[in-house]
This record gives sequence, C-alpha cells and structure tokens, in this order.
Amino acid sequence: MEAAWWHEVFVALGVAVAAAVFWLEARRRGRDRDDRVWIIVAGALVGGAVMMRLGTWLQHVDLRQNATLSEQWLYGNRSILGGLVGAYLGAHLAKRLTGYRQRTGDLFAPAVALGMAVGRIGCLLTELPGTPTNTGWGITLSAEQAARLDGPAGVALHPSFAYEIAFHLLAFAVLWGWLRHQPIAPGESLTLYLAAYAVFRFLVEFVRGNEVVFAGLTRPQLFLAVLAPLILARVAVQLRRGAYDVRRVEVA
Repeated sequence: MEAAWWHEVFVALGVAVAAAVFWLEARRRGRDRDDRVWIIVAGALVGGAVMMRLGTWLQHVDLRQNATLSEQWLYGNRSILGGLVGAYLGAHLAKRLTGYRQRTGDLFAPAVALGMAVGRIGCLLTELPGTPTNTGWGITLSAEQAARLDGPAGVALHPSFAYEIAFHLLAFAVLWGWLRHQPIAPGESLTLYLAAYAVFRFLVEFVRGNEVVFAGLTRPQLFLAVLAPLILARVAVQLRRGAYDVRRVEVA
C-alpha cells in the first residue's frame, strides 16, 4: 500500500473512532434519541472536510500565486487546524438550522481527542517527522524515505507527530476518565481541550519542520497567534464566572 493511502486509512479510522466515542457519550447523557444531534455531527464532518481541504489555500498575499480552488481541493495540503475550525463552524450552523439549543461541546471533546490521536498515526507514518534532534528518541530516515519526504537522511529527527499523539491520548484520558464526570459548565470541556491544544500545537511547531514564513514562525503558528488568544480569553472569562469550579454543584 502506498504511503498516501496509509494516511487516508488512519484518517478514516480516526473519524470512525471519534463517531463511536461521540455516540457512547451521547448515549450516556441520554441525548442520542434526538435526531438533531446526528445532523449536528454531519454538519461537523462536512465543515471539517471542507476546511481541512481548503484551509491551506490562502498562503500568499498575491492571490495569483495561490492554487485555484479546484487544484487546492484535489492536490493541496490538508490542515488539521482548518479542519477543527470547519468542524466547529459546521456544527454551529447545523445547530442554528435545527434549533438545537443544548451545548454539544462535552460530546465532541473526548471524541475529537481520541480521533485526532488515531488520525495522527497516519501523519507519523507518511510525513516528515520533524527537525533534527540530539535526543535519544529521534526518527532516522533512510535515503529512500528522505528522498520521498524531502528531508535529511541519516539524521535523527524529532517525532513531532508522536508528541501530538501523546498529547491527544493524555487529553482523552483526562476528558473521558475525569473531566466529563465533573460539574463544570455545559460545553466547556471542549473549550479547555481546544485551548490546551492551541498552546501545545504552537509550541510543537518549533520542532515540526514546517516552512518558516514570518518572524521565525510557521503558517500554523501565525494562524494560532490570532486564534489562541481568543480561546484563552474565553477560558479566562469563564474562569472568572466560576464555570470550572467543580465544587459548585454535585454531579448529576
């Protein structure tokens, strides 16, 4: 099987795992009987797929230097960050259209975390691991792999995708094993997860090996430099409101 197909296989497995976790949590909370929930899931999947494909289109200020939308859709790089934004917007739009007023973040948070962990295995197997490292756990590419991935051969590289897999597995353990049983404000577990991931992703970009485009930062870091403060500001506001005070009420 070609390397690109392994990526697709693990992305599909990640989506399947996320769907299963979402269903389990929706069932636990007694919200699986409302058909609108599944329309919201569909909205998240469609929005995520579209933005994952098109999220890296606007790379140059001069629009003529960017690929056409059809070229971007067929051959462009995929963006996990774009996919997350698209999934959020797709779910929000579906909620508006269906009139569903309950918060769904607590259903999505553990599902997204575990789905991301599985999907990133495909990236680990098929993409350039990261920048050179002197640590004892680097990945060394053969000459054939280096030629295919446009990276250095015989040099230990940071396994940046393994770092991300570990982050999402830890996040899932916290979300599934502890936080979902705490009486924090509805939907806020997703906010906390996204805030933590935004900070982590900004930092891990320094060893990922993506192209540096401005002020020593990569495109994902520039994107996060705008988005992360907004998420962190929401966490700060909710913290002042007592949304994360696990002592305020008993678990239902």
